[in-house]
Amino acid sequence: MKIDTLPLVQPQPTVRRRRWSKPATILLIGALTGGGWVFLQKSTANANPPNAAKTAQASEGKDGAPKVDVYELSSGDVAAVEARELRLALPLAGSLAPLDQATVKSKVSGVVLATMVQEGMSVAAGQVIARLDAADQRARVAQQQAALDEANARLSLAKKNNANSGALLKQNYISQNAFDTTQNSVELAHASVEAMAAQLELAQLALADTTIRAPLAGVISKRHVQAGEKLAPDMPAFTIVNLRQLTLEAQVPASEVPRVKIGQEVQFRVDGFAGRAFAGKVARISPTAEAGSRSMLVYVSVDNSDAALRGGMFAKGTITTEKSAVAPLVPLAAIRTEQGRQVVYTIEANKVVAQPVTLGMRSEDEGLAQVTSGLHQGASVIVARLDGVKPGSKVRVVTIPTVPTVAAATPPVKG
Repeated sequence: MKIDTLPLVQPQPTVRRRRWSKPATILLIGALTGGGWVFLQKSTANANPPNAAKTAQASEGKDGAPKVDVYELSSGDVAAVEARELRLALPLAGSLAPLDQATVKSKVSGVVLATMVQEGMSVAAGQVIARLDAADQRARVAQQQAALDEANARLSLAKKNNANSGALLKQNYISQNAFDTTQNSVELAHASVEAMAAQLELAQLALADTTIRAPLAGVISKRHVQAGEKLAPDMPAFTIVNLRQLTLEAQVPASEVPRVKIGQEVQFRVDGFAGRAFAGKVARISPTAEAGSRSMLVYVSVDNSDAALRGGMFAKGTITTEKSAVAPLVPLAAIRTEQGRQVVYTIEANKVVAQPVTLGMRSEDEGLAQVTSGLHQGASVIVARLDGVKPGSKVRVVTIPTVPTVAAATPPVKG
């Protein structure tokens, strides 16, 4: 029996549908989106090229570091040179006291009838300020006047007797001794008259002293008595001060006294007069130091013609111990030392120039130095120490200071 073998059927490959994973799909979409954004930005940049003057802030140097073309300086980095006097000062402090003051005392005893002035009132020299009861003084004047009249009468009688004695002596009726006795009586009577006249003058002065007058022009600072009180000799009645001339009594360390000279100018201020400065001159210097503080008193004469200042006020100021001539002054911060010489950086035609200078007097208090040569009034000098700003650098001064961090990040370019 024949069995036919059928050919084997080739297996057909199974077609399966490829499936993309979700993460891969997300990455593909992100890549396409980013590429499109970059293409869009490049197209925009090519269409609008940037302005080179606004964006180019610095160029690269040989070492690759940013090279600044123009440095911007704020107004605080630059100072203008002024010409004036430079003063060296010595600080002082003290209190003000009237140059002329007096305590008026009674010269005689008596009851006060009236007082014509009170504290704070101005008086003139010789003005009547009080009156005392003068009854006792008038009686004493009358008594002394009577004694003087009696002495004059005795003198007159003695003179007549002496004249008679002289006539009798010529006729030899009396002796020389008798004549000398009458002559001596005349001399005694004359001396008595002079004594009585002196006593009368004293009584008259005592009567005049019952009227108390101001010994100087000024202001009544204290009234010590009232009407009805009794004054004894040398008892205070009024205190008068003259405010037109004051004295500033200030203490100065003994080590600084050699710098102080009579006639030096003094400037000071007083509490309550914040906007006003006062002036004076050194009038006297104490020859001895004060115990304990080892300082010496300096007396400054102060003109107070407007009577603005008062005695006892506290003042603080300075003595000008040395003064220069009028010359350009440069800030000490602007002075530099280069190659053994002193220079300052000036700005000329928007460029930094190292200008050699010769200096004179220095004042640490004012922070200034006198320039004897090398600078003129009105020159602009750099007072700030700025990195990179050297002679030859181009600069531009702006009125509004720039923030240092911004200036370092975006240095300006040459316009």
